[in-house]
Amino acid sequence: MALRHALRLVGAVGRRGCCSRPPLPPDLLRALRSVAGDPGVSVAESVRRQHGHDESMHRCAPPDAVVWPRDVEQLQEMAALCHRHRVPMVPFGTGTGLEGGVNAVQGGVCFNLSHMAAISELSVEDFSVAVEPGVTRKALNAHLRGTGLWFPVDPGADASLCGMAATGASGTNAVRYGTMRPNVLNLRVVLPDGSLLHTAGPGRSARKSAAGYDLTSLFVGSEGTLGFLTQATLRLHPLPEAVVSAACTFPSVRDAVGCTVQVLQAAVPVARIELLDEVMAGACSRYSRLELPEVAMLFLELHGSQRSLAEQQQQAEELVQLHGGSVLSWAQAPEEREQLWAARHSAWFAALALRPGCQGYSTDVCVPISRLPDVVLDTQRDLRDSGLTGPMVGHVGDGNFHCILVFHADDPDEAQRVHDFTERLGRRALAAGGTCTGEHGVGLGKRALLREERGAVGLAAMRRIKDALDPLHLMNPGKVL
Repeated sequence: MALRHALRLVGAVGRRGCCSRPPLPPDLLRALRSVAGDPGVSVAESVRRQHGHDESMHRCAPPDAVVWPRDVEQLQEMAALCHRHRVPMVPFGTGTGLEGGVNAVQGGVCFNLSHMAAISELSVEDFSVAVEPGVTRKALNAHLRGTGLWFPVDPGADASLCGMAATGASGTNAVRYGTMRPNVLNLRVVLPDGSLLHTAGPGRSARKSAAGYDLTSLFVGSEGTLGFLTQATLRLHPLPEAVVSAACTFPSVRDAVGCTVQVLQAAVPVARIELLDEVMAGACSRYSRLELPEVAMLFLELHGSQRSLAEQQQQAEELVQLHGGSVLSWAQAPEEREQLWAARHSAWFAALALRPGCQGYSTDVCVPISRLPDVVLDTQRDLRDSGLTGPMVGHVGDGNFHCILVFHADDPDEAQRVHDFTERLGRRALAAGGTCTGEHGVGLGKRALLREERGAVGLAAMRRIKDALDPLHLMNPGKVL
């Protein structure tokens, strides 16, 4: 679905949801309250609107009711009730998604899972832990303090870990530690009819298995369209002995991206390597009050032992210099490193500050590393030719980058240029052998590009899976397919 059409359609659905859609059956509301109690069910308009949008550009589409299950048994009961009444169900974690994944475009019941917040089955010896949907990544890492372990997948926002699994989230550490997919060992899923599925079998957390279809990977990235992820068993990692970060400047974005490719080809074991173009570097510097030059930059971080880091730093500096760049400084003190990465994680707000009062939309393409320099340079030219404000930032270590487009949504001409640019960028990534979404998901706005990416046969296979697990199409309808 085109961006501009998606904005118009979702806005219409949201208004219809508040005004003319038939209310939920009274007997369903009574039954939900009998399970969760009066405080566990709300039909208040302010609550519904709060749950009808995420951080994306899509307009609010509120559900007809919001429920707060306290445990998996309650969730099963309420899902079975909605299934019996043929009412749509929408999972809700922290609302930090970027593709309209929680917007209730067909109304129904929103399941806020924040009250399910147990951390269990921690095994320091097996490097694994089980978390429920109310547990965020920061809460988990605080819980792990003192164990020598951590969970490194870091999308920036303090998102729900089950929500991160549902969207196939990634982030700055993915180049070394991987995305959510390889870091999820098992999932406890409530299917649309209320039945319970353990994707790897109850209580199992093996690092690999050849037993049947990989159901865990099927549900990672399913965006709430197949079932409720009510527990994720996660792979943990040992905390590195030493960590060092650096900001590196370059004459151009091409030089910065070229350096990234060579760092990876030279097998320098970087944990993070992030690109900021000239506009983004300046925006982050002003927003976070850092004294960074307005030039193309790489933020990089190395993890390892004290001895190995010295060698890695030398390798990295040589490659930076080879591409005309320079390392501003190496930061080893936690406060200095946190200041640098806080600036990177504030890139969204820094971009919005370039044009106060405007709306933001983040693109999310990912391409093979060998094609990254050309795709990034073509995208920069396209931005200039389109007259758009779109500072660029990216997890370039795995070929993923974002243009944060800041625009007046009420300006038809500018909205059309944003729409045209995003479609060209998505197809540019597909032509380079990449994907239209590296980590944000398909949600509402990328369904047309998904069809182009996977083809008719691939999309038909996905529809058959959806039909098998959710034959009534009640789970988060209107998303992905």
